[in-house]
Amino acid sequence: MPFAWLGAVLIGVTLGLLGSGGSILTVPILKYLAGEPDKVAIAESLAIVGTIALFGAVPYAKARLVDARSVLFFGVPGLAGTYAGAALAAQVPGPVQLVLFAVLMLAAAWRMLRGAPTPAADGDASRLSRGMLAALGAGVGVVTGLVGVGGGFLIVPALVLVAGLPMRRAVGTSLVVIALNSAVGFAKHAATLHAQGLALHVPLILGFAVLGIAGAWAGQRFGQKVPQATLRKGFAVFLVAMGAFILWREVPGVLASPPAVAVSLR
Repeated sequence: MPFAWLGAVLIGVTLGLLGSGGSILTVPILKYLAGEPDKVAIAESLAIVGTIALFGAVPYAKARLVDARSVLFFGVPGLAGTYAGAALAAQVPGPVQLVLFAVLMLAAAWRMLRGAPTPAADGDASRLSRGMLAALGAGVGVVTGLVGVGGGFLIVPALVLVAGLPMRRAVGTSLVVIALNSAVGFAKHAATLHAQGLALHVPLILGFAVLGIAGAWAGQRFGQKVPQATLRKGFAVFLVAMGAFILWREVPGVLASPPAVAVSLR
């Protein structure tokens, strides 16, 4: 269990250093270090990630670095997507969710190796329809609800490349969206777990959240002294290794007994 607590600090440090990526560590740390069941780990991850994101968004909101338009047209449709993803997750076996999670880790590593996104030109951003923003937000929400990640590694590039936001404004807006999506996803997952007789470990959630917030503060201070490109490349390599480990652990079980997935949004 001491390694799990160290992992909680690592989640926050990564968020503080890179502005994203820490949430993608939460599920494997809860699953493999804290010993939580698949479904419980995903629900608890949303509570932890949402809490850290909420606290992290406060300084950005005070500095007016949260874009209300993007929260409305990207974030609000994401709530519906998150609910749908969480409802779908109830019908998907835990090992399948973890395999999908590993694929997302590899995608995040690829994006980090590509470097920071470049903002879209004002003309390109202005041509973006509200419907397109809503579709992107809903898609990210489905991912959040299905596998329990905050989605910052997807949201920030979308807001920068598609909505044309400057990087710091995109990060601040992303934290608000993550907090909203995580709250909806956690509520749906918690209700499903309760119906299945599975319990959440509230002390574990609170402990991870507190350590994560402290780690994020430390990461922000330390990150001012380390080149971001070096940090991103190192973390990308770590994500590749972790994603490969999860695939090695979970894929054989998925292939041995292919699941029949029944979709229900009730």
